[in-house]
Amino acid sequence: MTRINIEQLRTFLAVVRHGGVRRAAGVLNLTQPAATARIKNLEESLGCALFERRAGGMRLTKRGELLLAHAEKFEHLTELVERDVVDPEGVEGRLRLGVSETIAQCWLPDLVSRLHLLYPRLEIEFNVDISVHLREGLMNREIDLAILLGPVSEHRVNNIELPGFDLAWYAACSRSDDLETLDSKRPVLTYARNTRPFRELKEMLFERVGPDVPLFPSSSLSACFRLVEADLGVAVLPRALGREYIASGRIIEFDPGWVPAPLQFTASYLGEPKSHLIETAAKVALEVATAYVNDRNP
Repeated sequence: MTRINIEQLRTFLAVVRHGGVRRAAGVLNLTQPAATARIKNLEESLGCALFERRAGGMRLTKRGELLLAHAEKFEHLTELVERDVVDPEGVEGRLRLGVSETIAQCWLPDLVSRLHLLYPRLEIEFNVDISVHLREGLMNREIDLAILLGPVSEHRVNNIELPGFDLAWYAACSRSDDLETLDSKRPVLTYARNTRPFRELKEMLFERVGPDVPLFPSSSLSACFRLVEADLGVAVLPRALGREYIASGRIIEFDPGWVPAPLQFTASYLGEPKSHLIETAAKVALEVATAYVNDRNP
């Protein structure tokens, strides 16, 4: 009697989707020999080769293509069982989160806390990076859920729109009488160079102030606030992050008559393979983000 287990099928699907055993092993949190052994055992159980091993990689055989269709149906059935039957407290596994720094400094701790309450045995791994890198990680299946400046315009990706972040202008307290207009010689501190907020700000400064405004991009928003406090430039940054600095009298907010549009984030994940865990995490992200905004705007 042929015996096939769930983990063998999951490994088979991962190898197909990621193009090889090495990448599949990384996604499944396995060693490469362990992933190879699962594929070998599956082939022995079925009595046929599922892959052609070539110098350029692994390619499905005819039998492998037949198994793929059945494995995807089995995966979907397993997902339905996990959704409808399995107690969340018994769920094990790993969720790989990718988040922008704005999120990391605002409500990421609340999200991780909520997920731990819902899935106590779940291992949560998170990476803080700029949105362009998070998008790349998501599309390469190195990230399960990306909370980034979105949406991701790919047919494979599901996007849940999250509450936006208003931006505001900030300056050192010593500049309180000198901020009616932006000075073309005064540096402007903001998001990293290869981000959407940086590009939009650069275009607006060019139109409203001129082409010679020095821009100091940074991947660290907390560093931007400290540099503003030291009067090394002005900055346009999320108001949610600036409140603490304003309240402590370290910087001031000012209005030059315009401000870039709010930052719009999404919780984005690949629609296939379907995952109740990832979908739930995305919905929890929306709940946490909404609560964060409501708490600060009663």
